[in-house]
Amino acid sequence: MTDRAAAFHALHRPGRPLLLPNAWDHASAAALAARGHPAVGTTSLGVAAAAGKPDGTGATRSENLDLARRLRDLPVLLTVDIEDGFGDDPAAVAGYVAELAALGAVGVNLEDGRPDGTLAPGELAAAKIAAVRAAVPGLFVNARTDAWWLGVPDPLPAALERAAAYRAAGADGLFVPGAPDDTVGLLVAEAGLPLNVLHRPGGPDLAALGRLGVARVSTGSLLFRAALGAALHRADAVRAGRDAGLPAAPDYAWVRDLSAG
Repeated sequence: MTDRAAAFHALHRPGRPLLLPNAWDHASAAALAARGHPAVGTTSLGVAAAAGKPDGTGATRSENLDLARRLRDLPVLLTVDIEDGFGDDPAAVAGYVAELAALGAVGVNLEDGRPDGTLAPGELAAAKIAAVRAAVPGLFVNARTDAWWLGVPDPLPAALERAAAYRAAGADGLFVPGAPDDTVGLLVAEAGLPLNVLHRPGGPDLAALGRLGVARVSTGSLLFRAALGAALHRADAVRAGRDAGLPAAPDYAWVRDLSAG
């Protein structure tokens, strides 16, 4: 395991959750690094929307590689959201992850949701995890189950069954977006893997999630959507002649210097 990969693993401390902000381009990742975040993830929605492509359809394989290449020199640990691995062939998924690792990525998010809105067979998802683990032993594989995200019947037993299969396949963490707050403690106790949850505005804060034993909290697409919302708000305010008093935007020179190298 490389030093960078080991450092990323070490950030996952149950009870002291890593806040993982999710970027969508070089500027957002560089700005988050400049704010002192030791690790940054990508957001599949942000990457897809920025490229004019739909999220969750396996359309951004090349965009993720290109983004990893552009972020490789930033002083931050990078983990990449690769949806379902962009295919059903475990060997091909592992080869793709090896390409990302060669570009400096220290982790991937690999989900069991499919573009048609169903869960992939657990055996297939586990086979992808096992193939990635064999191809890139030190990389952090965050296995995401969409049992709640996709609204499957009886999501808790389905999630726990998949957690056991993914753990046996070599996953390093379990991501359960959409899991209700009152299930988080049980998932921590039963999953047998560091638990990653999705930050929910108005939901438990980092300290509360830490008390439940959570190891990682992701912002998902929230920052991208917030940035888009702020841009629209500013444009509307300028058009209406009421932009005075709005929060200041980042300084031009600061943003320029993010990419100065």
